[in-house]
Amino acid sequence: MTDTPTNANPTTSGDADVEEFDLIIVGSGSGNSIPESLAGWKIALVEKGIFGGTCLNVGCIPSKMFVLPADSIRIAEDGPRLGVATTPGPADWAAIRDRVFGRIDPISAGGEEYRASGTEGLTLVRGHGRFVGDKTIEVDGRRLRAPRILLATGSRPWAPPIPGLDDVRTHTSDSVMRLEEFPKRLGVLGGGFIAVEMGHVFSAYGAELHMFNRGEVLLRAEDAEIAERFTEVFGSHSRVNLHLGTVPERVEELDDGTIAIHHGGDVTVVDELLLALGRRPNSDLLGLEQTSVDVHADGRIVVDEHFATTEPGIWAVGDVSNSFQLKHLANAEAKAAFANIAADAAGEPQTQVVDTRAVPHAVFSDPQVATVGLTEAQAAAAGLDVVVGKRDYAGTAYGWAMEDTSSFAKVIVERGTKRIVGAHIIGTQAASLIQPLIQAMQFDQPADAVADDVFYIHPALTEVVENALLDAVGQDS
Repeated sequence: MTDTPTNANPTTSGDADVEEFDLIIVGSGSGNSIPESLAGWKIALVEKGIFGGTCLNVGCIPSKMFVLPADSIRIAEDGPRLGVATTPGPADWAAIRDRVFGRIDPISAGGEEYRASGTEGLTLVRGHGRFVGDKTIEVDGRRLRAPRILLATGSRPWAPPIPGLDDVRTHTSDSVMRLEEFPKRLGVLGGGFIAVEMGHVFSAYGAELHMFNRGEVLLRAEDAEIAERFTEVFGSHSRVNLHLGTVPERVEELDDGTIAIHHGGDVTVVDELLLALGRRPNSDLLGLEQTSVDVHADGRIVVDEHFATTEPGIWAVGDVSNSFQLKHLANAEAKAAFANIAADAAGEPQTQVVDTRAVPHAVFSDPQVATVGLTEAQAAAAGLDVVVGKRDYAGTAYGWAMEDTSSFAKVIVERGTKRIVGAHIIGTQAASLIQPLIQAMQFDQPADAVADDVFYIHPALTEVVENALLDAVGQDS
């Protein structure tokens, strides 16, 4: 256990209205994961929005709860190909929505109630926190000060400068899952993971989907083969209309409340419009001009390997400082940052870092996509001599059973060392199938050992991972 700090700034006669703490945390997402090692500290937790952060309330968790029924609908639609006469009925939007948030909202409320109770010496401060001076944050007129501050304020959706957009009714991932009425036609601007996950949900549930994407492929940040295959398969689904290489010239709300999207001489009319063009760090809302904290050109707060900013005594984690925008990484960063904050208070060196060589991510759409490490193009750009192993789901017994002709696994292996530097899977349960490759990369297990020295259950779908590894190893033998 870490001793309670003794070097917190004492209240002075001139600062009688400033509340003193040992630590101020701004943001209740990953910043709320306060370890027992800080028991006894006087901590202020500042939150202006929904308690619990993006992932719990408007991101990872609710979106995947919406995705699961969408997956079931697509499976049912595919039944006749397997000899099963299945006809999925219309999705009950209100029932699904209320089931999702009927579980999530009480978790958020319960977490807030617990923190507001003052348990473990923590003070929950509701409102918008901004720096107003040295280690001093003002929250709606209330001033807090601490020698150590952790910024974990996350990010928010970004809106493009399209004429008319400010004058029409739009949604982001923060609001689209709570729609009162299910739209018959949904427009989506963007082609990244939020766009294709929500596009999957609404099109599977029965909406006519119109997706507008600047590029010619969706998920352009993925490996090129993955992006191309995803675009092909996703675009083949019923009720999905892709407008690729297209940026709307303007949008307008019509007299009946529908929204007209003008693009390339055509007009597409939708009932609701989702903006899914990425997210921006919330650093600009923190009053950082009152500090010496530096930010990158894209707004991310500059931190070192210990998550310390350029001003001593201030740390930052999660979407506000990293480019990954992944909850599992934000949690790891918060754990390390809290340990470094405790070390700093004890006058000890900060030692905790997070190894990001094998940070994975997944896209829960249809098809599902999972990635870890370098793409093939990134490996080439890095000057690595690599071999690429690739195997289709159809090359496994389970893939035969699924009649899957589009999914595959791909591994990128450094020639000679047999070090796995990247892995990419597109298809059913990709997010689960990639796990042994993540572990292999993290623990520097060579491709031949991962392929040959462990059993792969036959005829499980995991054999596609084994076969992709064997393909790469065979080329490097």
